[in-house]
Amino acid sequence: MNAEIIAVGSELLLGQIVNTNARFLSQQLAGLGIDVYFHTVVGDNPDRLKSAIEIAEKRSDVIIFTGGLGPTKDDLTKETIARHLGTELTMDEAALVSIEHFFKRTNRAMTENNRKQALILKGSQVLPNDHGMAPGMIYQGGGGRIYMLLPGPPKEMEPMFLKYGGPALAGFGGSGEQIVSRVLRFFGIGEAALETEVLDLIEAQSNPTIAPLAGDGEVTLRLTAKHKNVASAQAMLDDVEAKIRARVGEFLYGYDNTSLLEELTKVLKEKKWTVTAAESLTGGLFQQEITSISGASSVFKGGVVCYSNEIKEKVVGVRPETLAAHGAVSEECARELAVNAARIFGADIGISFTGVAGPDELEGKPVGTVYIGISVAGLPVIVEKLSLGGTREANRGRAVKFGCYYLLKYLKESQDAG
Repeated sequence: MNAEIIAVGSELLLGQIVNTNARFLSQQLAGLGIDVYFHTVVGDNPDRLKSAIEIAEKRSDVIIFTGGLGPTKDDLTKETIARHLGTELTMDEAALVSIEHFFKRTNRAMTENNRKQALILKGSQVLPNDHGMAPGMIYQGGGGRIYMLLPGPPKEMEPMFLKYGGPALAGFGGSGEQIVSRVLRFFGIGEAALETEVLDLIEAQSNPTIAPLAGDGEVTLRLTAKHKNVASAQAMLDDVEAKIRARVGEFLYGYDNTSLLEELTKVLKEKKWTVTAAESLTGGLFQQEITSISGASSVFKGGVVCYSNEIKEKVVGVRPETLAAHGAVSEECARELAVNAARIFGADIGISFTGVAGPDELEGKPVGTVYIGISVAGLPVIVEKLSLGGTREANRGRAVKFGCYYLLKYLKESQDAG
């Protein structure tokens, strides 16, 4: 099946909000083996919405609408669709009761127009709204075409699709095939380079399929297999993953929705090791990011932001002669920052960040020069040098990700060697 997403709302066209719903739905539909060929955004206008529906019907098996299910006059999605399909709207009593209970629970008076939110396309399958009021619905029209209506707010739409909408769509598939997906996450290799390494596999794909996607400094490959037996589909994914790992496995760090920080935290917990950080270039960003991970208190002891040379010397203990001979933006400084931070905070691991974020060069070093020091108890101290390109904030963010990547890689390599 192929799908089209129609987002309804003049606020989207005016740029007042970003259409994150389309991105979320595209990712979810890909996991179901449903191809998304078009995204459409239309304002709160029945004629233009009708026109968008007519165009979508000529090219898509599944049409998913987000927005326009609320109580106000400009919420017109289901009314327009009902007229277009020649069906009527009927009151869903369960949804109405849920809406009435919401107003009673919050001690608010329910206005008459809120009843409108409980209207559904006659004959549709209701998708309950566990996080709001207006229910969603899925309706099968002539020729088997599927129309799915979802609320606009992401906090309502996303859990509704995950719990009810996705499974309902899978039920309309009719092929009896199970669709299994796996996302491989890579860091340290660009999208173009990764694609070049596996291009022949991508070009020869049929089942499983391979879909590359570039993210924020990362690259992912989504592998999707179809088979009547889930175990057989998993085996198909294992086979194609093995071929990919043989070529670019050194850059693979995790699967599905994980992140570098989550994987690093997981390894630290397994080893029962703690980490500390001395940050100049990144200004505490590493510490901010790692403490955003649940359970970080068991692995992160604390750290220091040492932006000035005075703090590097007096607080973290970098030798004056090191700064005089090599400067703060140097391998030698990064090394001492990492080693001394681990000693001061009593941590198993010390990581340091020093460099030139921009916009101007520093100590004669160009913007994007970064040194990351890593001191792990019982292992040689290492320092990685980067030459990044980008804005000040981009360089800081990428430096933190590279720090996580290098530390994660060093820990895994040492574990394998041991």
